[in-house]
Amino acid sequence: MINTILRFGLIFILLILLQVLLFDNIQFSGYVNPYVYIMFIILLPVEIPSWLLLLLSFGTGIILDFFSGSPGMHSSATVFAGFVRPYILQIVAPRDGYELRSEPSMMNYGFRWFLTYTLLVVLVHHTALFYLEVFRFADFFRTMLRVLISSLFTIAFIVLIEYYRRGR
Repeated sequence: MINTILRFGLIFILLILLQVLLFDNIQFSGYVNPYVYIMFIILLPVEIPSWLLLLLSFGTGIILDFFSGSPGMHSSATVFAGFVRPYILQIVAPRDGYELRSEPSMMNYGFRWFLTYTLLVVLVHHTALFYLEVFRFADFFRTMLRVLISSLFTIAFIVLIEYYRRGR
């Protein structure tokens, strides 16, 4: 139990540092904004209690809001992604179900499953985040393009990080 808490605490700190120090400085014409901190929510164990998942989602988002100066946008988008995550896990569940005490990783369930799962969570998160940022439907298609391009870059970085984690 302590080992799991320490491992996820380390993952949390590393992802927040990567986001704040590296990925927040990547912007290409306002369309590419990778947000890899959502990987923390993606990697949490399958059977985590809903209240804890939402609390961790809020904590992750509020820390990013603090560093990026965005009042509540990251926290609300991350809480929404955390809220939708159990439903996404049900949709992409393997035929035999999930193993007890397993984390949703590429090593446990394969590349294709992990990519589908990550794609859905990231799309939900980015859609909520970018539409909250714009807060109008006047630029609907431009915002949707930002969501799609940023999601592709975020997913690519998450898969690269997961390959690195898998290789160790």
